[in-house]
Amino acid sequence: MDDQLNERLNGLEARMNAIFVSVEKTRKYFLWTMIITVAMIVIPLIGMAFVIPGIISTYSSQLGALQ
Repeated sequence: MDDQLNERLNGLEARMNAIFVSVEKTRKYFLWTMIITVAMIVIPLIGMAFVIPGIISTYSSQLGALQ
């Protein structure tokens, strides 16, 4: 009886370890997906903060030259 119980517990432990490895891989995948997504949104926003004022000043100077 004890042998069967130990055998079953060892089998369950092996399954739990396999599930743990799978969950950790999934967690890392989601973490990198989130990091890449945030980078693809934040980096262009920071770039636009520097580019848009230059564009506005160029357009306003062109409009001033036309008048």
